[in-house]
Parts: sequence; structure tokens; C-alpha cells
Amino acid sequence: MEMLHVAELLGKVRTQNPLVTSMTNVVVTNFTANGLLALGASPIMAYAKEEVADIARISSALVLNIGTLNETDVAAMKIAGASANVHSVPVIFDPVGAGATAYRTRVSQEIMSELSVAAIRGNAAEIANVVGREWQIKGVDAGAGDGDVLELAQAAARQLNSVAVITGKEDVVSDGTRTIIIRNGDAILTRVTGTGCLLTSVIGAFAAVEQDMVIASAAALVVYGVAAELAASKAKEQGPGSFQMEFLNQLALVLPSDIMRLGRMERL
Repeated sequence: MEMLHVAELLGKVRTQNPLVTSMTNVVVTNFTANGLLALGASPIMAYAKEEVADIARISSALVLNIGTLNETDVAAMKIAGASANVHSVPVIFDPVGAGATAYRTRVSQEIMSELSVAAIRGNAAEIANVVGREWQIKGVDAGAGDGDVLELAQAAARQLNSVAVITGKEDVVSDGTRTIIIRNGDAILTRVTGTGCLLTSVIGAFAAVEQDMVIASAAALVVYGVAAELAASKAKEQGPGSFQMEFLNQLALVLPSDIMRLGRMERL
């Protein structure tokens, strides 16, 4: 996979304007919608169990995010996911805070077992807890821990039968056989709430234009990380508020030439 391919996929997202349904949390809904719009995708947020099956059916991708979960929304997510599976719509899951409470962990494991999930995106602690491993976690945020993230991604992908995307200082994408490391982004992303949640929805946008989820996920991470670097170079010194606004700008303005120049990716 070359950077030229990443740039081409970004062009496809902008040209095809895929409809990405994000059943996400109340903290990040607006930021997620604006981020997808800036990138070139078409966002829709829907939660009512009476309509989510129909909306999932017409979507190009379905993103499930349990950041502010409750039984009503979880039931709706399962209905939407089942519809997406029937209609060959890729499902991307963000197990926010898995491991922080038994409820979050149980719901995450239920979603992974009951639905066909194309990719699961989380930090190392979240992914580890979904597959039943111990890992350091604090609230819905996690430290890097002392584990082997590469091994975790590969093992999680095999166990869950899904592409595992583990984000951190370096990002890892694996289907259990193929593994890619992405080294783009900026630390200030961790000071703006919702950047991980938006990233999961951006993966959904790329999954809508590329069936290979390893390639789609890696491309999304590169584009997202390069846009963050460009935004940081312009607004980082002004603080996270200015960075957030500039990041949305750069998701819209990032060029194929920026991807070619700044993208850093290694296939293992």
C-alpha cells in the first residue's frame, strides 16, 4: 500500500460523498458531524429503534460508539448493526471505555459476538478488555500500558474476526495476518475531546469507498494524522480550542500532495 493509494482514497471519499451513519455519544455528536462534512462524507445521526434498520440499510457505513451508552441506545445499535449486516454495509465499532466498568465491557463483547463487525477501533486498554485481557485504564481514557500493542492487535483481530485498529502514539492496524503501523498525528489530539470518536467515523467513510478494511483503516489514519499535523503547525500554540477549529479546516483542505509528503506508514 503506497501513499498514492491513500491519496486516491481520500479523493474517492470527497467525490462519492458516502453516507456515514454514526450512532455515537452525546459528547461528540456535533464534532463528528462537522468532521465528516469537512472530510467530504455525508453524516447522519439516528438513534430511534423504529428507524435505525432503514437508515443502516441505505448507509455506506455504520459506526457504533458506546461513549454514553444506555440500554435503549444499545438495543438500537444492535438493530442497526443487524440491518447493516444483512445489506452488506460495513460496521465499525468504537468500544469507548471498555474495561472501565463491567457494563461497558459486557456490551462491547455482546456487540462483537452478535454482529459482524468490519473493524474495531480503540486504544490499547479498550481493545485488550474486549478480548478479556488486563490493561491499565482510567475512566474512558487509557495509558499506553506495558503490553505489546502489535501482538495485541494481531491477537484481537484473530479472536474477534475483525480488523483491529489500536490508536496511540503510534497506530496499529491488523487483520491478524497483515499489520500496518501509522506514525502520523500530534499529541494535542489528546487534549480535544472526541478526536478518537471522530476518527472511528472517518474510518467508516474510508470503509465506504474501500472494501479491504486493513487498507481503508490505514488510509483513514494517515489522512487524519496528516490533517492533525497541519492543524497543529498552524494553531497548536494558541491552545486546543484553536486547534480543534483548525483541525476541521485541515480535514477539508488536506491535499494529496500533503499525504505524499507527510504520510508515514510501515507494513510489517
